[in-house]
Amino acid sequence: MTAEDIIISPVLTEKSNDNIHAKRYAFIVDVRADKKQIKAAVEHIFDVKVERVNVVTVRGKLKRQGRTQGYTPERKKAYVTLSDSSKAIPFFETLS
Repeated sequence: MTAEDIIISPVLTEKSNDNIHAKRYAFIVDVRADKKQIKAAVEHIFDVKVERVNVVTVRGKLKRQGRTQGYTPERKKAYVTLSDSSKAIPFFETLS
């Protein structure tokens, strides 16, 4: 997988926006990616220095429509903390 395949999209919620000032960002990542791959992808795409990566796997929700039911896709969220000496990611700085 390439770096662009690992990072799917940023998470833009109130909770993630509160952490921007602490240089902590949230991303939806590929389910098969591990912490080392996520760290390398963020460092490659945004040209920053990553200090820590926390990963949460979010199970799919049960959805029903009439008699049929199924689950939404499982996804993985990564909370990336940048080092103090690293610059901030410009995309997120425009949001706050």
